Amino acid sequence: MQEPLVLEGAVTIYNAQELKDRLLSAARSSPELHLDLSLVTELDSAGLQLLYLVKREATRTGNALRIVAHSDAVREVFDLCNLNAYFGDPTLIPAQEPSRQAA
Repeated sequence: MQEPLVLEGAVTIYNAQELKDRLLSAARSSPELHLDLSLVTELDSAGLQLLYLVKREATRTGNALRIVAHSDAVREVFDLCNLNAYFGDPTLIPAQEPSRQAA
């Protein structure tokens, strides 16, 4: 398996443009881009649009985008927007994460 491309910190309107070229280039040049989002601390609508664009571009060029890890912030936005099926990758919750159920 190839090394995943890791995004860290906020993926928001403030850095979406700078990430765009890097992600689109990777999506176009890699037959199967693995994207690790486990270190993403914030994802806003601009960041979500960027991920959507990268997935669409990978598909358009006959490549694949696989999200191999999701942070809490990413899971929350994907759930809110009902996009887990669109991205099609298993959204795994780490075993060490505390239960979200109220006692």
